Amino acid sequence: MLAAFTAATIPPFCAAQEAEVSFAEDIKPLLARRCYACHGPDDQSSGVALHERELAIAVADSGERAIVPGKPDASELLARVASHDEFERMPPEGEPLKDEEIDLLRRWIEQGAEWSNHWAFEPMQRPEAPEVEDAEWSANPIDAFVYAKLDEHHLRPAAQADRRTLARRLYFGVTGLPPTAAQLDAFLANESPDAWSELVGELLASPHYGEHWARHWLDLVRYAETNSFERDGQKPNAWKYRDYVIRSLNNDKPYDQFLREQLAGDELDEVNEDTITATGYYRLGIWDDEPADPAQARYDGWDDIISTTGQVMLGLTVGCARCHDHKIDPIPQADYYGMLSFFADVTPYGDRGDQQTNSQWVMEGAERSAERKKLQRSMQKIQRERVSMEEVGIKRMTAPDQRRSETHERKALLDEKLEQFLNESEWDQYQATRKRQRDLRRRLKALPEAESIMALATCIPKPEPTHIMMRGNPHAPGEVVEPHFPELFGQPAPEIPAADPNAHSAGRRRVLADWVTSPDNRLTARVIVNRVWQHHFGRGIVRSTNNFGQLGTPPTHPELLDWLAQWLVEHDWQLKPLHELILTSRAYQMSSAANPEALAADPTNDLLWRFDMRRLHSEEIRDALLVVTDNFNPQMYGPSFYPRLSQEVFATQSRPGEGWGDSTDEEVARRSVYMYIKRSLLPPFQTAFDFPDVDISCEARFVTVQPGQALTLMNGDYANLAASRLADRVEERGGDARQRVATAVEIALNRQAEEDEVIEGLAMIDRLRAEHGLDDRQALHQWCLTVINLSEFIFLD
Repeated sequence: MLAAFTAATIPPFCAAQEAEVSFAEDIKPLLARRCYACHGPDDQSSGVALHERELAIAVADSGERAIVPGKPDASELLARVASHDEFERMPPEGEPLKDEEIDLLRRWIEQGAEWSNHWAFEPMQRPEAPEVEDAEWSANPIDAFVYAKLDEHHLRPAAQADRRTLARRLYFGVTGLPPTAAQLDAFLANESPDAWSELVGELLASPHYGEHWARHWLDLVRYAETNSFERDGQKPNAWKYRDYVIRSLNNDKPYDQFLREQLAGDELDEVNEDTITATGYYRLGIWDDEPADPAQARYDGWDDIISTTGQVMLGLTVGCARCHDHKIDPIPQADYYGMLSFFADVTPYGDRGDQQTNSQWVMEGAERSAERKKLQRSMQKIQRERVSMEEVGIKRMTAPDQRRSETHERKALLDEKLEQFLNESEWDQYQATRKRQRDLRRRLKALPEAESIMALATCIPKPEPTHIMMRGNPHAPGEVVEPHFPELFGQPAPEIPAADPNAHSAGRRRVLADWVTSPDNRLTARVIVNRVWQHHFGRGIVRSTNNFGQLGTPPTHPELLDWLAQWLVEHDWQLKPLHELILTSRAYQMSSAANPEALAADPTNDLLWRFDMRRLHSEEIRDALLVVTDNFNPQMYGPSFYPRLSQEVFATQSRPGEGWGDSTDEEVARRSVYMYIKRSLLPPFQTAFDFPDVDISCEARFVTVQPGQALTLMNGDYANLAASRLADRVEERGGDARQRVATAVEIALNRQAEEDEVIEGLAMIDRLRAEHGLDDRQALHQWCLTVINLSEFIFLD
């Protein structure tokens, strides 16, 4: 019996135990997640610290050593995490460590407890695609990496999915829309061996590609068209940034150029309308038009930019170092303010009296532009003077009137009572100020109309020195810091040329942009290829796509990640070829069918032995309803449309309906990426299906399955309107009841109806007529509503 128990019969999990344990990928994240709260950089309870090797192997207060390299039985850490005594077991709170986590620690200590740098902080490697035994799985280098990892764990990939499933997967994955019957039939009829690659190329060339993938980027950069906070005022021309992203993706603009334009589009050698529009990136965040602490709000604005840039472009949580050194990653507080110094010339979005000068770039001749900016600055100054005068009178009013001045009744109060609380000289000065303001407004209005763009319109060419703010307090400046890159990159201090007297900006952001997009930057390429992978496979090679730091999730296929990153750089940072490489891989074309052996060995599919089914995002569901009901308006670009909202939804506002426009039926039929996004009034249909919080960067949508979704698709106005339109299409095709039941399935699901579905549909229609008194049309409506509620409609196989 023992002789027959060969390596081939060892279960995959047991076989994998013999592999060398990686400190960076396996141990450091485990210690950071479960141990550092009590035994890390900030707290060394009982004299035990596990964040540095020298401290971890030192003698603790108890006289024991937490870790004795090579001797797991002598290591107190292992004894405590494996203890069954609730008073001795560590960690003291939360779930105990899992058996496999304890085993990892044991094997790591047994292998010498070596420390190493975190994988993401090491320069990219240049791995070669491995040689694998299956020739069909070695043609595409991606497949060679995937197959080799599966083979290492004694697993095999799933078979290829059927062509109909693949077509739907590809259409939604590339364009966010379902294929029409004609498109699907054309692909299924194409018997060429190149049919798949031809379809991939066709869809990547479709303008719908840019619309769909732009939405992924907009999630990352917290895109919305209003400012949040109490008034949630509009951001004029925000939609132009959205259109810039769509155009850039459709034109396959190199990713490094795409980032450079957003970080420093106003500082590049060639500045044009596109690069200016790109700097709208700085104006997308939330903004308080009446902050209680202006200095705090100013630094909050910078923090929003630093945090978003760090997570989105570098996969680093730099924002965690605002108040103190980063608890986990090697990012000291000085590095946070060194990053802030690059953005020191970025002005606030505006102030309450002027929300145009800083955020609206006027595309016109230099002379007229200078005149407009001069008038706008004068308007801003006069508005401050006017408000200051008004506050003098308000402070003399009764307490109730002072509180009234902080509401939307402020203007009415001032018109009614201000004169009573100002002396004659003060009132005359106030009236003169108002007249100057009216004159300036007329002069501004008299200037010829010019196109405005939401952008970084006004900068500070010579910003004040940047200080480390003690504990993040903007009123407690500490040491001065110069612009510099995080020390973990090991880069020398950048050389920043002095701004000339007529400079628009400080020139620092271009230096930052050059560094971020350098081929030598160890994170930028890794982060973006991981994001592309995420949206094709449902999760990234690194699942925590905004956090490549030590609390992030280690990569499942680190060699493949580095290979893809190098491949992208070598192919001029262009994303469409990267999409094509991924989409033509066998890994992407696998079936989602389960395999009992693989499920037991790898239940979360980290090794990618099959394709993961996914639920459609809210926009994909809404847009699919437009397509299958033949109500889709393909118009691209331009101002956003306002979806129809009920009075109950408007009632959630302090002033119901304020700031919400009225779009035509034709406009409302445009795809969801063109929907107006008001931060305080997100459409219920979108939020039911996990539309993101647009105040912060969203690395990945939540995917929930909850009752509100069923209620939205069964009882909601939008779903019922779609069901009615689907019924119209079914009736247009004619036929008897049986044919109509089948036609609804064929239109909605891109396949022939099965016999049992037809029987169920006919039985349902008969029951609705006999028991509930519905006529033929009403019963057909309910059947169409049922079809669009099927899991097959909202889940992608």
